[in-house]
Formats: sequence, C-alpha cells, structure tokens
Amino acid sequence: MSGPGAPAGPRDRPGPGDAPAPGPGDALAPGPDPEGRRRVAGGLHHLALRVEDLERSAGFYGGVLGLVELARHREAEGERLRAIWFALGDAVLMLERALRGAGEGRGSAHLLALAVDDLGAWEARFAAAGVTIDDRSAASLYVRDPDGHRVGVSVHVFARRS
Repeated sequence: MSGPGAPAGPRDRPGPGDAPAPGPGDALAPGPDPEGRRRVAGGLHHLALRVEDLERSAGFYGGVLGLVELARHREAEGERLRAIWFALGDAVLMLERALRGAGEGRGSAHLLALAVDDLGAWEARFAAAGVTIDDRSAASLYVRDPDGHRVGVSVHVFARRS
C-alpha cells in the first residue's frame, strides 16, 4: 500500500546511511546529488528582463540599486542600443529591448530578489530615489522597476548545510 495515509515503509524515512533532505544551499554543490542526478553547475547564470527604455531601466538598476554596468550591446547596424548588462553577483542581469522566445508583451509576475544587509538603509535609498515600496515583510522590501518588474531586497539568510 502506498500514498497518503499509508504506513511508512523502509524507504519512506531516512535510515542511518541516508543523506538528509537537501536544503537551499545544497543545490549549488558540485557533482551529482544523492540520487545520482547531475546538478546545475554553478547557480544562476543570467536573468534577462525585457524593458521599454534601456536608459531609464539602467538608471534604476545602476543608479538606485547600485549594480555595476558590464556592457552595452548595439543592433547589428551599430546604431540602436539593444541591451545593457549588469553584474549580479556571479551572474549577469541583462536589460534587453527584446527577448528571444514567446512570452507576455510587458513585465512579468516574477521577482528578482537581491541580498542586502540593512533594510533601513535601503528603505531610505528607495525614498530618496522616489521609488515606492509596494510591500514588505520582516526581512524584505518589494518595489517595481520602471517596467513593472518586481524587485526585492532581503536580509533573510538561508540556512547553509555543511
């Protein structure tokens, strides 16, 4: 018998030689997981956001959030700016005039959350920049970029497993 309400069998509960259930930090560990499946090699590679006005969005991500600009890319003709890229830890944030693949025409319900160490300082920084705080929790503040993408700053620390 299996399923909800069924008694736990020997493989349904950890035994002495079993690895504990994975935690958030375990996903970035190199090599296969305890089940022998390959893991993602190193976490987030890049996040691409479609924006209406590259310079306006660069002002938010570079100016308000303080991300470091890495590159500007132009259309094949060399005139029109098509993307601005920013360092995002070990990853890259790509602000793009257009994205490849199908999707919604504008914005998304996704959230880009950045680790910070002082919510009070970020609340003051957002206020000075005229950025409205849409929501908050004990550990995070949530705002919108100029294109309506949800952006959070958080002091929450995920438990790391050794």
